Parts: sequence; structure tokens; C-alpha cells
Amino acid sequence: MDEKDLKETQVSSKDVYDGSILHVKEDIIKLPNGKEASRELIRHIGAVCVVPVTSDGKVIMERQFRYPIDRVITEIPAGKLDSYDEDRLEAAKRELREETGYTASDWRDIGLYYPAPAYSDEKITMYLATGLTKGSRDLDEDEFLNIIEIPIEELVRDIVSGKITDGKTQVAVLKAYEIIRNA
Repeated sequence: MDEKDLKETQVSSKDVYDGSILHVKEDIIKLPNGKEASRELIRHIGAVCVVPVTSDGKVIMERQFRYPIDRVITEIPAGKLDSYDEDRLEAAKRELREETGYTASDWRDIGLYYPAPAYSDEKITMYLATGLTKGSRDLDEDEFLNIIEIPIEELVRDIVSGKITDGKTQVAVLKAYEIIRNA
């Protein structure tokens, strides 16, 4: 399928904000019809998320306050990369251990997730982790979260009913459930 008629190309770019996690830019782009338009976008270092499933089919989940939405939500372990070239699997292993205390003997890359492609290039690599062993957590100084276990079937129902609202959690858990169910 030829989609050259949809391609936008950058004419110019200027920095609007350069933070430790987010880098906001305003680009002038050339549209497929030759006209120019402005695009505000966020450049993000990237992230990983993990669906850790116990031998009895429970998912290790986190309850964490999220300041931008002013509420505590349930989500899977996740975190940003330390650098653009950091190995994504190693980052997932680190985040799982630091946030939950668990390590896993079996890892499966279950795909990419772009949470907001209309205005951000953030790319989250999703993993399924099994063969779990419990250890001790090593939370960052500014991290506060509680760990809970939810049977995967119940978690899928919570996603479908709207109880779980975090996008990466919805996508990764549904993918993991299908993989486990069809194994």
C-alpha cells in the first residue's frame, strides 16, 4: 500500500521546553498538499512495562498516586529508560525488581505501545514476565506504591468494565492474557 500521500515532512523545529523527561518542540511541517502547518510535539526517552504473572495466574500490580490526574490508579510495573540506548529488556527487569521486588526467569517481548502518537513519540515496549521469584523492592526516593495481586481473568474483566483506566496496562494485560490463554 502506497501511503506517500499521507507523509508530512519537517521544515523547521524549535525547542519550547527541555526537561528531564519531556522535551517539547514546535515544528513547521510540509503537508502532503504542499502547504505548511505547525505541530507541537513531545519527545520522550522511551519506557518499558511488564505484565508479571505468577504460577497461579495472578498479575503483580501496583497502586500508585498519579499527580496529573489527582488519583490513585492500578497499573502494571513500568518505568522510563535511563538513556535512549538502554537495552529495553534490561530496563524492564530493573523496573520489575525495583518496584515489586520480583525477578523473572522467563521474559517475552509482547510488542510496542505508543500512548499518544498525535503529540508524542513516546514508545513503550511491553513484556510478559513469568517464572517469578519474590525478593525485596528498591524504590526510587520519590516513588510510593503498594503491590497487589489480581487473578488475570479478574483483571481482564476490570479492564473491560472500565475499572482499570491506564492505557499501557489495558493493552499489555489483554495481550498477555491472549498469549497465556493460547499457550
